[in-house]
Amino acid sequence: MQHHKLKMWIVSALFAAIIAIFAQLTIPLPLIPITGQTLAVGLAVTILGLRYGTLSVVLYILLGAIGLPVFSGMTGGIGIILGPTGGYIAGFIVQALAMGLYFKKFGYSKAQAIIANILGMVITLAFGTAWLKVLADLTWMKAVLSGTVPFIIVGLLKAVIAGWVGSIVRERLVKIRLLETKTV
Repeated sequence: MQHHKLKMWIVSALFAAIIAIFAQLTIPLPLIPITGQTLAVGLAVTILGLRYGTLSVVLYILLGAIGLPVFSGMTGGIGIILGPTGGYIAGFIVQALAMGLYFKKFGYSKAQAIIANILGMVITLAFGTAWLKVLADLTWMKAVLSGTVPFIIVGLLKAVIAGWVGSIVRERLVKIRLLETKTV
């Protein structure tokens, strides 16, 4: 049991690193760039489940908060979390929790994984848009137009990819007993 727990902590740390790498895949936009973070968060939770997927996200955010350059554009520090992208970053934790709970209730089929990832995308966009509204003192319309609308199509594409690929990887890891279904 201890061996399994240690293995899953290490895998969670690896997924935190994967999220950091995907964060560097960016398409710059005026206020908020499109990044690979949400794709990586979706993959982490789809593959690892509620406990260890959320752990990987929290670890990623903690690494960024202490100043390691893991956020988009090789940035880090509490200033990034308190800046325009902070709501999206905070939303990753809620995304992971919601997705993990969804998987616990509905299972890990490809269709459920895609639905869970779309749910996660909506949550992250909602948190990011709300934070952008408050931080930039925008109207709701302007916040939605700048913090949600530009990300919907790409977000849906990333959600489908994360759900599809994540469920395949998870199935294979369970099949070869690298993941135990009851502990993720």
